[in-house]
Amino acid sequence: MSLRRNFAEELKAMTTTLKDLLAQRAKLDAAISEARKEAAEEALRKVHELVADYEFTVQQVFPWKPVVRKVAQKYRDEKSGATWTGRGRAPGWIAGKNRDDFLIERPKNLEGPFLAEMAAASARK
Repeated sequence: MSLRRNFAEELKAMTTTLKDLLAQRAKLDAAISEARKEAAEEALRKVHELVADYEFTVQQVFPWKPVVRKVAQKYRDEKSGATWTGRGRAPGWIAGKNRDDFLIERPKNLEGPFLAEMAAASARK
């Protein structure tokens, strides 16, 4: 019987210790959270002070580059190999000419009614 009693006492002591450790961990987590909050507030105050003292701009503090979106080339000059996206001022090799002749991806066969013709046909019915 003494073996069972010792085991029960040890189990009770371990359970108490586990509860104590969990309680200590909760207290430590709260203390860490509070210390982190105070340190963050102090750091932010210091940042505000430095920005004001040195008159930094937002661009200097948070540098960013605009996202450049590449546009696919739409037109190509067969003679020179020059290309153009169709945006901005037309280059000399295409200015005043039919742009369809310079399309890189020519539309597939355009047989059949166009959208406006289809809409007109459905309105007549």
